Amino acid sequence: MTQLRRALGFRDLVLFYVATTLSLRWIATAAVAGPSAIVLWMIGGACLFVPLVFTVLELSSRYPDEGGLYVWSKRAFGPFAGFITGWTYWTTNLPYLPGLLYFIAANALFMGGPEAQKLSTNSTYFIAVSMVGLAMSCWLNVVGLNVGKWLSNVGAIAGWIALAILIPFGLYSGLKFGSATPITPHSLVPGAGLKDLIFVSTIAFAFAGVENASTMGEEIVDARRTVPRAVIVSAVVIAALYIVGTLSILLALPPDQISGLQGLVQAMQAIARRSGVPWLVPIVAALVVVNVLGAVAGWFAATARLPFVAGVDRFLPEVFGKLHPRWQTPHVALLVQAALAAVFIVLGQAGTTVRGAYDALVSLSIIAQFIPYLFMFAAMAVLQREPAGPEVIRTPGGAPVAKLFGAVGFVVSVATIVLACIPAADDPNKTLAVIKIVGGSAALVGAGALVYFLGKRRP
Repeated sequence: MTQLRRALGFRDLVLFYVATTLSLRWIATAAVAGPSAIVLWMIGGACLFVPLVFTVLELSSRYPDEGGLYVWSKRAFGPFAGFITGWTYWTTNLPYLPGLLYFIAANALFMGGPEAQKLSTNSTYFIAVSMVGLAMSCWLNVVGLNVGKWLSNVGAIAGWIALAILIPFGLYSGLKFGSATPITPHSLVPGAGLKDLIFVSTIAFAFAGVENASTMGEEIVDARRTVPRAVIVSAVVIAALYIVGTLSILLALPPDQISGLQGLVQAMQAIARRSGVPWLVPIVAALVVVNVLGAVAGWFAATARLPFVAGVDRFLPEVFGKLHPRWQTPHVALLVQAALAAVFIVLGQAGTTVRGAYDALVSLSIIAQFIPYLFMFAAMAVLQREPAGPEVIRTPGGAPVAKLFGAVGFVVSVATIVLACIPAADDPNKTLAVIKIVGGSAALVGAGALVYFLGKRRP
């Protein structure tokens, strides 16, 4: 991998983090919960985002090697833990990418006018759009980060532009026409019902992602210095935009009229009608589509390199460690990931509605994401036993605070996994949903353990 050209600088990395962590779809999902989502963003930031940021800052400066979470877990707990961390982090993409692509398909309908909305429940349409988006993202990353990074960069910029349109218009709509959602001290208090608790897992998932570029250490210019600086800048931007974006949607629409799949553009549509600028709706929809495509490309780039590292360590077949002869990218890992994600697109849709498929994909993504977080936060505490050189960016307060952050992050991760196993209240087939979520998660982890032990038997 050292042969790869160093492609990512500070600006690229900040845009990469924003494109892959800040998701417009979680702003819409949060708005469905009402004004209490604003408080939940703050709680999620304090309980997960802060520990996550400082964990990544310290571990990435301690061990800036290619592999990120895989390397940290392996160093703390041994090869099997390292492999399972890398495996589950990689398999996050298998349901996560289809979920993102479903979101693209839903919002692209606003570019076609009212008639196009007839496809909003058409599973064939969603599968077709998802397959095309998957193929495009895979090809860009096979060509290389010097090409693929531009889709991530453009995606981040598109998201900023969409929010730059939504936020001022949302505030204007609230001031001129009054808030569509009553925002009172009572409405800001989060509920304690099952629905509210399940939503907390989504909030936690929305803050995940700042660790992903640590998997590409050898492709980042001066990784030890660039990664921490980029994490700090992007963390502030992401948290602020989540809160203000959610508020803007609530000013435009009441929660019962917001969809988790199309909420942001729905809010823009309501604002545009009141303000006499309906032509803005397809433009915002296009920006949302480009933004999420950038996230797809970014996650593709980050996690496809974990099988590459595992391939070099011979836990996976050696073919995973091969680079493309022309573009010097782990093309086998990228193609396998795309093929498996395509399988999840089909399986996720089986036996349920478009919304049911989307919810199941989100839950599977959350579980696969937070299993490696269990190892990462535990590693944060365990690796305090190793001396830190002057180049390491220590957590404020040193080892005691670092261990505290590791413990808080670990507990939040456990709670998030448990809550993600519970199907949505309006799911048309709750039993099937649980089978997909729990069974799919167990299958992913079991497959990883099997691959590891078979790889250990290989000479």
